[in-house]
Amino acid sequence: MKHRARRLRAHVRRSLRGFARAIAGLLPRPTVRAVETPADSPIARIIVFARLPNPTLDYYLTARLAAPGMPPAGVVDIRDRAIETLEAAGTFALVCRYASRRVVSWIDRHGPDLAGVGFFTDDDLGAVVTGADATLGYRLFLWYRGLAPLARLNRHVDHVWTATPALAEAIGGGGVRILPPAPAPEIWRSEAPHRRDDAPLRIAYHATGVHLREHRFLVPVMTEVLRLRPNVVFEVTADDRARDLWKGIDRAAVVAPTSWPAYLEQTRRERADIVVVPLLRSRANRARAGTKRIDVVRLGAAGVFSASPAYGPASDTDEVILTNHRKIWIAAIVNLIDDPQARARAADATRRAVEAMTAEAALGIPELVARTDRTPPARAEEHLSHPSPIDAPAFA
Repeated sequence: MKHRARRLRAHVRRSLRGFARAIAGLLPRPTVRAVETPADSPIARIIVFARLPNPTLDYYLTARLAAPGMPPAGVVDIRDRAIETLEAAGTFALVCRYASRRVVSWIDRHGPDLAGVGFFTDDDLGAVVTGADATLGYRLFLWYRGLAPLARLNRHVDHVWTATPALAEAIGGGGVRILPPAPAPEIWRSEAPHRRDDAPLRIAYHATGVHLREHRFLVPVMTEVLRLRPNVVFEVTADDRARDLWKGIDRAAVVAPTSWPAYLEQTRRERADIVVVPLLRSRANRARAGTKRIDVVRLGAAGVFSASPAYGPASDTDEVILTNHRKIWIAAIVNLIDDPQARARAADATRRAVEAMTAEAALGIPELVARTDRTPPARAEEHLSHPSPIDAPAFA
């Protein structure tokens, strides 16, 4: 009887996953417009439209926009009411992840005057919307800001960029280009003091609201680690749904998600010894990039990562990348606790990986470098309205 019940549950899960994939395939996705020749007119300036503040902007675009040979650039919040006053002639409009009705209307109105339109995304939003982990509120937000605007925006898009080859494949279309993470050094440099010898060893898991399954995986892992090593404290970021999973676990502090600027400042000044980064198999996770490496380096920590498209296969290199088996994770974390040299080697390996990301920024955005207008334009920021002082959502 129990065997039949398990088979039935497995069948239901497979059916639901298949239904979710079918629905995701019907959702809008960014596409390059069908034209015989793409826009190639000189670019006087780039205006990036983003929902500010935005980790995607900092992890992928800010340093690239400052690269040698790139046109002058500025950023406008998609909620800014002064978008209608922006200079359109010679402007390349780059939409970062989200758009508003005001942004799309401005592009509709000024399309013939623009030097082009691009779209960048670092998430398979359709997979997140139809997946199992996101809250209803976040799904509605992704639809309203991330997916619904594409119905109009795609009529103008000349370039689509994504973070990973898997995400490009999920989006589809031969015109999709890859822009992997390329953070500026100030995004990952730590200002935290060195650990005191008498301080407890600190392990952290900083998750967003779309990683409920990862919380469930990690709870028994960290419960056992804390039992085995009383000199360890653990900090986990968890929303209302995940918080209950961590109740009653001694030396586990649960903190609420915060805004991106607050998180960035906090992790610059606080140090962790180990940061755990579980990533379970799902359509959304398959498309993710390894941006958590950046957070690990900023915290000065050794990372423990899931073997995945984002972080590579399980290996015996200095960077700790593991298959998702709880006993393997417990053993690896305990080994890092007991071996300061192994922690240092792991931290150094991840730091080298992030330094290689930063080196990518010097290339700028190749499709746009060659189109820089060599005549001296007015500075881009003179054409940009100031971002509205609106509080950011919890980082996601």
